[in-house]
Amino acid sequence: MSTVIEQPVEARLVAAAPRMPSIPATLHYDRSDPFAVRMTFPAPATLEGVEVCWTFSRELLTAGLLGPEGYGDVRVRPYGYDRTVLEFHAPEGTAVVHVRSGEVRRFLQATSELVPTGLEHLQLDLDRDLAELMRDA
Repeated sequence: MSTVIEQPVEARLVAAAPRMPSIPATLHYDRSDPFAVRMTFPAPATLEGVEVCWTFSRELLTAGLLGPEGYGDVRVRPYGYDRTVLEFHAPEGTAVVHVRSGEVRRFLQATSELVPTGLEHLQLDLDRDLAELMRDA
């Protein structure tokens, strides 16, 4: 069984222009980092022309499907019948994208099949991680 889930999603960038262009993005989940998800935008879709990856909690993404969540750099909230809004705040500015909620739910379902919600701690090897930290000290 794979320990990584990657799911392409179609994101719509909310901009001042009346048309919201679609941009490709990928949701990632890795069993070795069981509390986190990543959303990656390829270089052509970013202002800087480099791939951009945001990491945030799986719990934030899940809760954001039901109501507004997040107070930091990443915020998630439902929008309409089948859209989820993700806001990414950085010193350079804020990016707001819409993603189909069904795509987010499918992704979260796959992550839950890999690592059930509430059992993430069982994936961690604290002894190994502590030994690695001490080795570097």
